Amino acid sequence: MVKFLLIFTLIPLIELWLIIEIGRLLGALPTVLLVAATGFIGVMLLKAQGIVVIYRIREELYRGEVPTDSLFGGLFILLGGAFLLTPGLITDILGFSFIVPITRYYIIKWARKLIGRAVRQGNIYIWRW
Repeated sequence: MVKFLLIFTLIPLIELWLIIEIGRLLGALPTVLLVAATGFIGVMLLKAQGIVVIYRIREELYRGEVPTDSLFGGLFILLGGAFLLTPGLITDILGFSFIVPITRYYIIKWARKLIGRAVRQGNIYIWRW
């Protein structure tokens, strides 16, 4: 509970401070244009990568494979889109890292290790029907 309180209060304050500092350095209009450009580019990239993942999932299902990596990719693209919708530059960088395929690959690899460790430690239970 305390972690979430810190996340939801500190991150917006840091984002606000960063935008104010960039505004002092570049000026108001370039700062607003920078934030708008990251949002626009992010939405375009989000759409393109989302379509790629949807086609990949469909192909894997057609071949009779379980699309685990593609589903992880879709999850992180969705999270990246949520971060891009949040105004601020730090969240935009995080959102882009979830959407760009190269960085998303390493994030998925890290998440799989984290989930595997949690399963081995008994913190996550997997039921098979």
